[in-house]
Amino acid sequence: MRLFRLSRLLHAPRRTPLLAALVLALTTTSLASARPAEAEGEAAPARGHCARQDQLRVAGADHQQSACLGDLTTAALAGTAYTNMADQAGLAASGTRNPSGVPGIQIDGYFPDDSRFNATHGWRHDAQFVIRLPDRWNGGLVVTGAPGTRRQYATDALISDHVLAQGYAYAATDKGNTGPDFFTDGRRPGDAVMEWNRRVTELTRAAKRVVRQRYGHGPARTYMTGISNGGYLTRWQLENHPELFDGGVDWEGVLWTSNGPNLLTSLPVTVARTLGRAGEDDLLAAGFAPGSQFLWPYHEKAYWGLTQKIFRAEFDPSYDPGCPGASAGSTPEQIFAACASDAEYDLASRPSSVRRALAKVALTGRIGKPLITLHGDLDTLLPIRQDSDVYARMIDDRGRSTLHRYYTVEDGTHTDGLYDTYPDRLRPILPCHRSAFAALTAWVEDGVAPPSDRVIGRPEGGDVVNSCPLG
Repeated sequence: MRLFRLSRLLHAPRRTPLLAALVLALTTTSLASARPAEAEGEAAPARGHCARQDQLRVAGADHQQSACLGDLTTAALAGTAYTNMADQAGLAASGTRNPSGVPGIQIDGYFPDDSRFNATHGWRHDAQFVIRLPDRWNGGLVVTGAPGTRRQYATDALISDHVLAQGYAYAATDKGNTGPDFFTDGRRPGDAVMEWNRRVTELTRAAKRVVRQRYGHGPARTYMTGISNGGYLTRWQLENHPELFDGGVDWEGVLWTSNGPNLLTSLPVTVARTLGRAGEDDLLAAGFAPGSQFLWPYHEKAYWGLTQKIFRAEFDPSYDPGCPGASAGSTPEQIFAACASDAEYDLASRPSSVRRALAKVALTGRIGKPLITLHGDLDTLLPIRQDSDVYARMIDDRGRSTLHRYYTVEDGTHTDGLYDTYPDRLRPILPCHRSAFAALTAWVEDGVAPPSDRVIGRPEGGDVVNSCPLG
């Protein structure tokens, strides 16, 4: 185990999993009215159900509205304006069991911003957030940012339900821009992604103040976690603002480096394959996992070309004037018709201005608080050999290995929803994330070091949808 080991000779060997990245969901939030909670009959702490609701102010917010709810979990909020189940589509396996019955206060709102991608609540205003404050608080706070180009409710079933049931306050942000044209936000290349990190920092500071207002003191522990782009945000925060957090769980975070590897070095070959210019051997040579071929047709339709286009447009908008970005479309057919040049994209040959744009959001591996990384070895959006394996080495090279654990999930892929299609070939990562979060809190709060780096093998039997021992 790397936290208290005396020698690096005790490190478990790195394995070759696949890292993950971007989940893209473009949906419209339901505006149905939610039913306010009835205080009568609700079990409540000594301070009362939804106590101090009228005193809560989110520092820096342009707008906020709060509600006293009988249950803050998706079991009660589905179909209401307090969550958006459509924006969570595909992220979890259908057999996932989630807790319910967590009364408390929900605050929705937005910070000042001049972009208008997020139409949730009819606001058409970005930098939207949600903060949930359970009546029975355990003294902690969990913060996350939306995966892919989704919005603030995207991880309600994945993360919010679980941590609320344990007593944590919860806060999530839309990252300040959303949707397939997010890269049009900002004045310079890289500004849109750079804003993602700023919005997490902004929300974390504001949520800590709200927690103090609600419960009379600030959180004793604050944790960051997230999936895909949310995993990237977790890494970046622990590198750049470790003073705000006590630890984090990185679920297949995206790796951004100035010179590669990154999405702009791993995805062009997938576009070439779609256009008939590359074959299976080319993808395997680029780092895509042997045995993942059955997932390629889905990723070709849902992820590869669109992901390459939007991030190339974010960091290198001058690459192809014929593929200007938003007007190139959002379907694979539209994108490939206008952006066939992405198949030949070569980051190494591009001007230094592109690497400067990437440098604004690049990771270094210099984490300042404990971090647990999870990645599935069949992730087919970001090859793990070009992502999490690399990031783990970056952490080691920075001399921070004692703060890191790295678990490869055998047969895990980028989104757990694909398990429903291939239950004999895949396993969900969500139960491993829940186990990792428990291991993180024991590590931080009790000094119990997690298991050493390892591959979490798929069991021959049992409930793989809801169980994942790390040891």
